[in-house]
Amino acid sequence: AVVSTQSTGDAREVFDLIREVRDPEHPHSLEELSVVRLDLISCSDSDSSVDVQFTPTIPHCSMATLIGLSLKVKLLRSLSSRFKVDVRITPGTHNTEDAINKQLSDKERVAAALENPHLLNMVNQCIYGL
Repeated sequence: AVVSTQSTGDAREVFDLIREVRDPEHPHSLEELSVVRLDLISCSDSDSSVDVQFTPTIPHCSMATLIGLSLKVKLLRSLSSRFKVDVRITPGTHNTEDAINKQLSDKERVAAALENPHLLNMVNQCIYGL
């Protein structure tokens, strides 16, 4: 996917940015596993907001936080800084979705997680397949 820095807030463009993010446990993209889907992305150019819901493959997926963090980082790196990026678990699809959603929406916790070299390496592996 071509990385845009001046997104128009289009859901298809957002989907194209995240569809190839890799699952940390499987040799597949999140699109191939139906973790990310176009119909679970909403954007508003006027509100400068991007909302992405993702569906873990199983309700007790231990990698859900890493997947959400990878999606969020990919979008923060790719979209214009004017966009507020919200990544969360599709309601009713994970046993601890409230706790994970809280972590993903907390800027300070996301920033602290990315200061951990091991975790940052895992995120980069998911995003870039390194």
